[in-house]
Amino acid sequence: MRAELECARAACRQPATHHIVWRNPRIHAEDRRKIWLACDAHVGFLSDYLRARDFPVTVHEGVPA
Repeated sequence: MRAELECARAACRQPATHHIVWRNPRIHAEDRRKIWLACDAHVGFLSDYLRARDFPVTVHEGVPA
């Protein structure tokens, strides 16, 4: 049985409903990607946080398998 995946926002324990794919171009190669999980309430906050730092960001519904 797979444990429920939680939102990456500090102190949030809600189930993840989205995944945010991003990279820091200053330190990551073009093919390197990181994933943050987010609940409905925090997907905007987390993706805006990354975009404010000029990181390439894509948001997808659901969590990776």
